[in-house]
Amino acid sequence: MSVSPAQTIKNCYARIRALADPGIFISLREEADAVGEAQTLSAERAHGPLAGVPVAVKDNIDVVGLPTTAACPAFAYEPKTDATMVARLKSAGAIVIGKTNLDQFATGLVGTRTPHPVPRNALRGDLIPGGSSSGSAVAVAAGIVPIALGTDTAGSGRGPAMFNNIVGLKPSLGLVSTHGVLPACRTLDCVSIFARCVDDAWAVLGAIAGYDAADPYSRERPIAALGNAPTACTLGIPRADQRLFFGDARAASDYDAALGRLKRLGYALAEIDMAPFYETARLLYEGPWVAERYVAAKSVIEKDPSALHPVTREIIGAGATLRATDAFEAFYRLEVLRRTAADVFKTIDALALPTAPTVYTIAQVNADPIRLNSNLGTYTNFVNLLDLCAIAVPAALHADATPFGVSIIAPGGQDALAASIARHFHADTGLPPGAPVLRAPLPAN
Repeated sequence: MSVSPAQTIKNCYARIRALADPGIFISLREEADAVGEAQTLSAERAHGPLAGVPVAVKDNIDVVGLPTTAACPAFAYEPKTDATMVARLKSAGAIVIGKTNLDQFATGLVGTRTPHPVPRNALRGDLIPGGSSSGSAVAVAAGIVPIALGTDTAGSGRGPAMFNNIVGLKPSLGLVSTHGVLPACRTLDCVSIFARCVDDAWAVLGAIAGYDAADPYSRERPIAALGNAPTACTLGIPRADQRLFFGDARAASDYDAALGRLKRLGYALAEIDMAPFYETARLLYEGPWVAERYVAAKSVIEKDPSALHPVTREIIGAGATLRATDAFEAFYRLEVLRRTAADVFKTIDALALPTAPTVYTIAQVNADPIRLNSNLGTYTNFVNLLDLCAIAVPAALHADATPFGVSIIAPGGQDALAASIARHFHADTGLPPGAPVLRAPLPAN
C-alpha cells in the first residue's frame, strides 16, 4: 500500500516525537506547514524524482524560513534565499523538515562540539555521533528521513555515516554548488549526502549536481550513470605497516575482512605507500587552511570569543596568526603531493580504505578532544585537498552495536566509479542500514 506524501511527513514528525532526542535538530518547521506543502505539491514537483521525500538539512546550509546558525546562536541569520542545492531539492519535489545539529562552524569529526545537546548515536548512546554533520547522519540512521544533506571538508560527510551505519557520499569538488553554504574552508568544501543505500544517495546527487554560476568554485563535471559491479578494477590499500587503527584490533580485523570480501567480489588489491596521503591529511589542520576557518567565524570570534565552543575557539583561533609565507609554502608542498597522488592513481582505479580507524565514546572524546578528533581524520582529511571523490558504506556491525565502515575513494570526476564499487560491496554485506531495530513511530494525529 502506497503512503501519501502528507502521511510520510506526518510519520517523520511522529518518529521525532518517539525518539525524543533534542540534539538532532536545531530548528524544525511547523508540522502543519510541512504537511500542507506535501498536500499541495505543484504538478511539476509532484512528478519530480524526489516527490514528497522528506529531507533534513545541516544548519550551515541556507533554507528560507529557518535560521542558519552553524550551531552558534550568536552567529544566526535569516537567509533570504535557499542555497542552490536546497532549491534544486525542492524543485525535484523534496520537502525540507528542519535544520540539523553539527560541530560548531563545521569544525570537528566528533559531533560533540555544539552548545546544544549532542545527537544520540543511532546505534549506541555512549558513542560519538560523528561530525561535523552529526544531526543529519543520525536523522537518517534513526529513520526520521531517508536522506539528509551535510557538508564535508575533512570527512564530515563520511565519518558520521560509518558511526551510524549508513551511506555517506562526498562528491567531487565543484560538482554540487556550495552557494548558500556557510564556508568552513571555502576552497575545499563539499555538500555531502546521507542515505540508507547508495542508490538513494545517487538519486539525490543527480537532483542537486550541476554547474552554478553563482558559485565561483562550481565546475562543469558530468556525472556518469551508476552502473553494475565494475570489472577489472584495482583498488589501492595501505601497506601492512601503514594501517593505522590506534590500538583498535577489532577495527583492524574488520578491515581485513572487508578486503577479503572485495577480493571475493573480483577486485584486485594493490598495496600502496600511504605516506604522501597521510602528509596531505596533516596539512588540513596543521597548515594554513585553518585560516579559512577563521575567516568564516571572524565576525563572532572577534566580537565575542566566548560565543564559540571552547575547542572550536582553540582550533579556529590559531588561524589568525598564520602568515602569507606559511600559506605559500604549504601550497607548494601540496602541489608536489598532488602530483605524487596522481601518479599513484595511474596504477590503481580507486582506494579502498577504512572510513575511520576506530570509533570513540563521548567520554573518551571529552577527555582528549583534539588528538582523538585528529585520529578520526586519518583516512579522510586528505581527500578534498587532493581533489578526490569518496563514498562511505557500512562494512560490519557487531553484537555490541560497534560499527565499522570502508570508503571507496577515486580521482575527481570519477564519482560513478566509486559509487558503483561501493554499491557492489555494500549489497554483498547484507547489513541493514542505520539502527538495527527502529522503534515504530507514534500514530499520526
